[in-house]
Order: sequence, then C-alpha cells, then structure tokens
Amino acid sequence: MKNLNLVAFAFLFIFSFQLSYGQEKINQKPSLSSALDGFKFRSIGPAFMSGRIADIAIDPKNENTWYVAVGSGGVWKTNNAGTTWSPLTENMPFYSTGCITIDPNNNASIWLGTGENVGGRHVGIGHGIYHSSDGGKTWKDKGLKKSEHISKIIVHPTNANTIWVAAQGPLWSSGGERGLYKSDDGGSTWKNTLEVNEWTGVTDLLIHPDNPDILYAATWQRHRNVAALLGGGPGTSIYKSMDGGNSWMKITKGLPGENMGKIGLAISPMQPNVLYAAIELERKKGAVYRTNNSGASWSKMSDAVSGGTGPHYYQELVASPHVFDKIYLMNVRVLVSDNGGKKFYTMSEKSKHSDNHALTFKKEDPNYMLAGSDGGIYESFDGSKTWKFVGNLPITQFYKLAVDDAKPFYNIYGGTQDNNTQGGPSRTFKRNGISNSDWEVVLGGDGHQPATEPGNPNIIYAQSQEGYINRIDRTNGEVVNIRPRAGVDEPYERFNWDSPILVSHHDSKRIYFASQRVWRSENRGDNWKAISKDLTKNQERLALPIMGKVQSFENAWDVYAMSTYNTITSLAESKADENILYAGTDDGIIQLTKDGGKSWEKMTVDQLPKVPSTAFVNDIKADLYDKQTAYVALDNHKFGDYQPYLYKTIDGGKKWTSISDGIPDGTLVWRIVQDHINPNLLFLGTEYGVYVSLNKGEKWHKFSSGLPTIPVRDLAIQKRENDLVLATFGRSFYVLDDYSPLREINEESIGKEAILFAPKKALQYNRINGGTRSSGGATFNSKNPPYGAIFTYYLKDGHTSKRAKRQKAEMSEKADRSLLEKLNKAGYKTTNKILEEEIDVLAKKTKIELKKLKKLVKILEDQKTKDIPFPGWEALDDELNESKPEVVLVIKNSDGKTVTQLSAPYKKGITRVSWELNTKLTTAVKASAKRDYSSIQKMVSPGIYTVSMFKRVEGLLTDLEQNQQFEVERIRKNTLSNPMASKHEAYYNSIAELTKKVNVYQNKFDKANTKVKAYQKNLNYINNQRVSLTKEVYELVATMNSLEREIGGSPSKEEIGEKDNVSLFSSLYSSRGGWYPNSYGPTELHMKSFNVATELFQRLQPKIDTYLEKVNAVGKKMEVAGAPILLD
Repeated sequence: MKNLNLVAFAFLFIFSFQLSYGQEKINQKPSLSSALDGFKFRSIGPAFMSGRIADIAIDPKNENTWYVAVGSGGVWKTNNAGTTWSPLTENMPFYSTGCITIDPNNNASIWLGTGENVGGRHVGIGHGIYHSSDGGKTWKDKGLKKSEHISKIIVHPTNANTIWVAAQGPLWSSGGERGLYKSDDGGSTWKNTLEVNEWTGVTDLLIHPDNPDILYAATWQRHRNVAALLGGGPGTSIYKSMDGGNSWMKITKGLPGENMGKIGLAISPMQPNVLYAAIELERKKGAVYRTNNSGASWSKMSDAVSGGTGPHYYQELVASPHVFDKIYLMNVRVLVSDNGGKKFYTMSEKSKHSDNHALTFKKEDPNYMLAGSDGGIYESFDGSKTWKFVGNLPITQFYKLAVDDAKPFYNIYGGTQDNNTQGGPSRTFKRNGISNSDWEVVLGGDGHQPATEPGNPNIIYAQSQEGYINRIDRTNGEVVNIRPRAGVDEPYERFNWDSPILVSHHDSKRIYFASQRVWRSENRGDNWKAISKDLTKNQERLALPIMGKVQSFENAWDVYAMSTYNTITSLAESKADENILYAGTDDGIIQLTKDGGKSWEKMTVDQLPKVPSTAFVNDIKADLYDKQTAYVALDNHKFGDYQPYLYKTIDGGKKWTSISDGIPDGTLVWRIVQDHINPNLLFLGTEYGVYVSLNKGEKWHKFSSGLPTIPVRDLAIQKRENDLVLATFGRSFYVLDDYSPLREINEESIGKEAILFAPKKALQYNRINGGTRSSGGATFNSKNPPYGAIFTYYLKDGHTSKRAKRQKAEMSEKADRSLLEKLNKAGYKTTNKILEEEIDVLAKKTKIELKKLKKLVKILEDQKTKDIPFPGWEALDDELNESKPEVVLVIKNSDGKTVTQLSAPYKKGITRVSWELNTKLTTAVKASAKRDYSSIQKMVSPGIYTVSMFKRVEGLLTDLEQNQQFEVERIRKNTLSNPMASKHEAYYNSIAELTKKVNVYQNKFDKANTKVKAYQKNLNYINNQRVSLTKEVYELVATMNSLEREIGGSPSKEEIGEKDNVSLFSSLYSSRGGWYPNSYGPTELHMKSFNVATELFQRLQPKIDTYLEKVNAVGKKMEVAGAPILLD
C-alpha cells in the first residue's frame, strides 16, 4: 500500500474527505459517546511540589532543550530551560516512563523506554519502547510490549540503526521480555543477547566512550508482590561485551559472592578503563566497587549503599564529566565521593526535595547540575550549594482525595506519594486562575487518604504512611495525632501504607479507621473502640512464596518502605442502615457486619466469579439508596494480573456479579463513586482514566475528555456543586465542573433534537487581578471554570452544510463512515493519509478489525476511478455564500425583559457556553466595526432568569422549545452601600442616550473630516474660484482641528504626554464608573462627570452642526468648480 499513486483522483476526493469530516458526521445514529465527549475535565494543578522524575536528557546541540521522563506522568519537553513545558505523550497508551535518550546522530531522534525503572510499591508499568523522529511531536511503537520496565537505552554514536535496551522486565511476575535487547535495523526487530532467567532483567547499561563495541551491563533479579520485595538473587551480576552486545561474559573477580541486589554502574569519561559499581547486598546492606582495568578485577571501596526507601528505589550511579573519580550515588540525599568511592559525603541539598533519581550536567559548565527527584526538577549553578526549583510541572502523584463544603468555593485535599498532604481551592476569585501560592501543605510525609467533616470545613483528617492519622483544625492549623493504639499484651496494629478513613453518613463526629481491625470513634478520634477482631489472614510474610518459592532469610529482603501485610484497605458504611459496614483487605478478604461490628461475615475474594485469591480490595462502596447493594473494586496487579475486577451485590453480599462490561482488558480499577441524585449514575477511576455508567454498572463508557493517559487513583463528588474531582497518580488534580446534565443523558434522551439542561446557580462577584502580569513565563497557573452562568446544551445532529452534502454525494456510499470517523480521530484525516499507511499499523492504532480495514481500503482505492460530476458555478456560489449556523440563547429577567443574547456553536453533542452576568445598553456603533467598543455594560441584578434556546440556520430562526430557569446570586457583597443606588437605572439609561448621541455626531464629524481632507487634494482639479475655494477649504481645516481639540484634547500635548483640560470623551468615559462593571455602581462623582460631558456636548453640538453644513456647502461649490465627485 505504500506510495500509491493518487494523482488520478487528485484534489477533489482528498479535499472532499477532509472537509466533510472536518464538519459534521452525516446521518449517523446518535451515540452516547458523542454526548459524553462534550464533558471536559479541567486541570487545576498543583505544581508547587511537582512529582517523581525518572530521567532527564539535555540536548547537546541546544542545552536549553530538555526532555524529561516522568515516572508516572508521561514525557515533557522544554525549549527554554524550564520556563515553559509541553507534554509529549498525552494520548499515548502509556503514562509511566523510565528512561529517555537523544540519538547522538540526530537530536530530533528521541528514544523512550516506558515503565518506571525503580522497584517501588507504587510503580506504573510500561508498554514497550517508542521512538520519535521529530523531537517528540509524534511517536512510533517499536515493540518490547512485555518488558513493562525499561531502565536504559543507548544509541550507537555513529550508526543510528543500532540501539541497545536494558529491559528490567516485569516486577510483579516472572517472564515477559527481560534482558539486553539489541536492534540493528532502527528498532524494527530486536534480539535478546543477555538472557539470564525468568526473574532477571538488565537494570543498567554503559558504553565505552571511545569504543562502541565495548559495553557493560548490570542484571537484576527481583520480585515484588503485595507482601514483600526480594530485590536480589543469583541472577544479579555484571557483564561485559567486546562485540557490540552480541555476546556477553560475566565479570566477577573481586565482586561479592553472595546474592546481590540492584546495581548501579558508571564509567569515567576521562579514563574509560575505570568503572564504578554500587551494589546492594543482603538485607539492605551494600558496597561500592571500582575497577581500573575495564572490569577484569574489582576492589571494594566502601560500604556505601542507597538507603531511605531502599536500594531498589535509587542506586543510579553517575560519574562527573568534569572531575576524575568524582561519583554521585542517587539516594534520599545524593551521596558524593571525590576519591572513586572510598569516602562519601552527603551533597548539599538545602531547600531541595529528597529522593533523587536522575542527575545530569552540561558539557562546558562544571558548576551546573540538573537533578530529578520525587519532588520534581532542580537546577544548581554553583555545584550544589544552592538549588532552583522548576515549579511549573503539575505531575504530583495523588493516592486519595477529599473535598470539603467551604463557601463560596470548596477545597480539595489530597495525599501524595512523597509530597505530603496538600490542600487548595477548586477555584479562586482571581482572573488568572489558581496559582501555586493558593496551595499549602496541611501535613507532612507521604500523604494518604484524607477526609473532611460535612458541614464543618474547619475540620479535616490527614495521614502519613502506615496510619499516622491526624485531625487538623483549619482555623489555626493545629494538628492532633489520633492514631489508634494497641493495648497491653495486644499485637501491634498493622496499618496499610494507605489506611482507610471514613466519616459516617449518620453522624459527622463519628469516624472509622482500620488496621487489621476496624476502629470507631464517636468524638472525632479523641477516643477509639475496636469493633472487630483481626479481619485478615494474619500471615508471616517472609514465610510466603516469592520468586516461586519460600526464600532464605539470607537474601536481599526489603520490606521497610511498604505496607505491613495483612491489613484492611477499604471501609464502607451504608447510608441506608448505619449498622451495615464493609471492610476489604490486602490479602483477599471481604468482611461484612450488619450489627455495627458485633459480628462479621467473611468472604474470600476467590468466591467471586473468576477472581484470584490474591486480589487486593482497592475499594468497597455501599449503595447510597439500597442497603442490600454494594460495589467492590479488586486489583491483582501485584501478581502480574492487570485485569479489571469490578463486582456488585444486590442481596447483601451473598452473591456478587461482574459489572466490567465496557472496561478494556488490562485496565486496573481503583475507585468507584455513585451520584447522590441519580442512583443509576456511577463513576469509576481506572489505571487509564475515568469511566461512567448510566445504568448502575451494567455498561461502562470511557469518560476522559480533557485528561491525558493517566491513572485515576481516587475520585469524589462535591455534592453542592455537582463536581467530579479526580486524584491522578502523576498529573495532580482534575475537576469536571457540574456534571449534573449527565443525569438526563441516556439512550432515549439523546434521540431528541435538542436538550437545554438546567443551569446551576450563577455566582456574581468582582474578579480580582491575582499576582502580577510581570512574573515571567515560568509562573504556573491553572484555569478557573468560566465566570458567570454556564449553559449546557445537547444537539442530536449538527448542521450539514451544502458543501458537506455535495461532498458526501461525491464519496462512495459503500464506505463505512463509522470507520472513517475512527480513522479521522486517529489522525488519518485524508484518504491519502489512510492509503499511505501500512494496513497493519492502521489496525493497531485504531483497533479496527483487519478484515473491515481491508474492505474500506479497497473501496477507497476503487474511488480513484469514479467520475466526480462538476456541480455548477451557481451551486458553488451558494456554498460560499451560505451563512454559518448557530445556536442562539436568549436570556430574560423575571420581568420577561431580554437582558442579553448569546451566539453559540451549532454542533453535534454537548456544548457549554458562558455568560458573564452583564447586560449591554444599546448605543450607536459603526456598521464596519468589528467589536462594539461603545456599548455600556453593567452587572445584572441578582434574581431569577430564564434562558431559551433557538437555532438560526440559513437565515431562519427556530425556537427549539427548550427553556430553563436559573438563579444569579451576588456573593462578596460590598461593605459600603451606594447612596445613589436608587438613581442608577435612570442614570445608566441617560449615559446610554448621551453616548448614542455622541457616537452619532462623532461618526458624522469623522465623515465630514474625511471630505475636508479630500477637498484639500481636489483643489488641484478645480477650474475656477481657486482663491475663494482655497480659503474656504482651509477655514474648514482650521475648524476641524479646533473641534478635534475640543472633543479629544490637544494632539501636541498628547504627543509628549502633557496633561490636558477635561474633554468630552474623558468626561463621558469617567461617567461610567470604572474599567469593569461593578455592583457598587456610579457615585455622585461619576454623575458629575456625566453632567460635565452633557454640558460639553451641548456646547459642541451646534458648532458641529454648523461645521457639517459648511462642509456640504463647500462640497457643492467644489463640484461646480470641476472637482471630482466624492462618493463617500
């Protein structure tokens, strides 16, 4: 199919295809997806603590260009050293990245390895290796889909077709694609040249700077599951290749003989025979080794090892490109050695986040360092003495969230991976939106599930890892620890890394918390009572199989920075019956009590249809309406199983049925919430976005417009605002503002021609200018929702233009238009594009059946021979002259008076438009004006309004018979009352009337001035009366200049900025009362300005009338004397 000659049907068919699909899809049955796609999520940040960085690459040809691989947030690029950023992988099938490499042969050629390159409990999996040939604008899948975690990519320094890839392989299971993969054909095919065993992959890779045939690789045997991490084994070693990675030999002389864990390698750029290895040993111990003979033998230098979370989380080793034998070991705080590893000291990291993963340098600047940590990117310009934070990357990983009911705008709180518990507003009064300064840390540590108290936004609950729960008083910031404690002779409480907290539906002072037991407090945590025994399996984690068997204690065990095992992970309380509680565990148990905790009914998850016994309970929700109904989201990814396990019971837990229809395979399910108005409406947070069900889980639909590819670990509904709020794991928070129209969307309703949904209450206030416009391009701001009233409407069909109708007729009726639509969405907007692509690639990118694609391609190819009749010039002219269709929204006050009219897009599906709660007073405007700058705007009064929906198509206005009422409420009322308020209505009308008169006279005056200037030129054409007409024309010029001074002031003074006397225009402007409409309204001062403007106009009016008469009289004389006739 490549390079097919499409000249035969040249321009018309390609142009026809593109335009008809750039407009409306024609004669298609309404689909839910077209309605659902109209709801778009809004990113609100924050970026003030950023998130985990996996790798950084600086373009050697332009060191202001950086590529950043985010552990759980895709790839980002800056061309201006971090001042601004562009995300490069928003709609790719992955979100987790581990490494990124710039091709040394071509700086526009970028190689990306997906899947995080650390062994943490929270890592995301990847989907292979990708390549961009245009600096990250587009990406091509290059295979290794089963590798899951790629840690390093090296491109041959002189042959771009040779690439080496270090693939760690799956963390949660055996097998997959793991080892050292080499390609000699630019990534089209791969060969595993270093394969050790089913648990061992390659974690690090070096190339000799002078001889690309010499490579070094570190293998890593590791396995993690829910219970433990075994980060080493006999498969871990160091290898060397002398033939470009085709074959490998193990190098062991001088290295430890025991099982080794994660290894970081570095090679000296100055003396490439010198290499360094940071090696994890048994039980989190370790050492650093050095060789000065290219790996033939090694010497132990010190016992240094990465600590903190554990070596599995760090261990990257970096050799300074500027100082021989200076090495950096990534760690909680970077460890530095100036003598090849003999002694290490902690690098200065004042005012910098900990947990470092990446460090890179500039070639010619020994003082420059660029570091990537769990808290984002930092620059140092003085060798680490001080650090500059890059604070405009919204890539925070949020585990859980809670929303309060503060007025007028609610707050969002979220617990993060290594970035505390953060809180901030859902919107602000500021015109520039939500900035980093609007956010704050409410509790330190790794943040986890927070909670709020309904009706009391001053009380929140926040916790750090493993159940360190606190109650926080927002009025004074006071923090009180309320973690339940074990009693005398009781076993220690096993809290999950992310322990569940629950505020009761029935009493806001009652809260629940869980370890291996369920705890209840009736007084906000001042005192606790255990209402269950141990509800888990209570096992010894080190006695459980890992790497396929029970392992010796003499190994690279590490359970420090992970949950204690056999813990409760989820709690739910029935809103219909306070005695009904559910508890789910990390070891595959669901527990139910119907008597407030006196007795519990146990069910293991393998009793649910097709659920493995190891599944982790991510979430349980009791139905808000029916005490017999509940939902459970299960997760088995920590055993290498990525299937969606989502179930519902309608008989109080006796029987559970799967409700995963519509959720793709390989999509983990995290959290589920139910609408508080419509019991059939459910939302689901998954590993790859949000899904919605309109029928209580029987069918799910993707619901992620506005979202990048990202896990949604938690979601919550703010009931007052009907907002859906998302906690993403790598892209901070997102909000869907007012999803209430969803309650009316179903298969039946979308068959209606139009629906205008009820608007929510519109809040009226004066927006403020937040911050400054001169803060620089790096300032991070996220958008508020549009100010004012938001109108949401649905159209079953968009308008089909005359051109689109003709183009459809010219296209083959046999072509499946649903397939063309899918291709269009995938970027194949022309027939040419479709036919140029390999059909297998088309099938993979669009997920269209190969058989259907082949049929479509055959139809498109046959189209080349079809005659396309010429439509005729008259028809083509009609197409050009066709007016643009639009929806018209007419807004009236409670008296039935129209206050404004909005023009809105006439397009299929859901559309949202806003009105800023102002009304315009009619004045006068030039017919040629592009914008009505002369109109007078004022704030509408609070009260009840009605919006009605019309369509205007081909000059015909049709009432769609859709009307909705809504309220405008004034908030942040003025401290002062305007004593002139009773006169405002009449005053505004007076301003409008005077403005109208002034504009009319200004227009007449401008036209007359144009004539006078023309008269000056036309004096060259007159045949007689030259002296008298010259005198009259120049008298008109003098009058014109005099009047212009009187109207607008002295042009000479304006030229140098000198102040001038009060003019008509300045007085009229001042009479309006300010730059923006406001609720205080004009004062007596403004009214005096109006009186001045009125008096000045009354003086000017007769002068202008006289001037106009003279202009016309002189014009007639000029024509009689032979001057050209003026047409305008």
